[in-house]
Amino acid sequence: MSPITITDYLIFCTLLFVIGVVGVLVKRNALAIFMSVELMLNSINLLLAAFSIYMNDPAGQVFVFFIMVVAAAEVAIGLAILVMVYRYTHSVDIHLLNRLKW
Repeated sequence: MSPITITDYLIFCTLLFVIGVVGVLVKRNALAIFMSVELMLNSINLLLAAFSIYMNDPAGQVFVFFIMVVAAAEVAIGLAILVMVYRYTHSVDIHLLNRLKW
């Protein structure tokens, strides 16, 4: 059994990131868009951790921690905005956000 190489991590993280980008561009549901953005951030986190181990430098793991903090803040603020939009429009479809114009 061969060990997992950095190329395997690159391919896997690229695939996860592309799935996240496609999800952001295709989905109409705001929750699905948030999940796609989180998938992209997590693919970047995995790649940073892999490079951190590969280069034997803990700086990548520190960046992973900061990205997780930013992702948690993004989810908290994004879900709060989404709840307010749902209260007004009774839908989480992003194409209905034109109703919020004055």
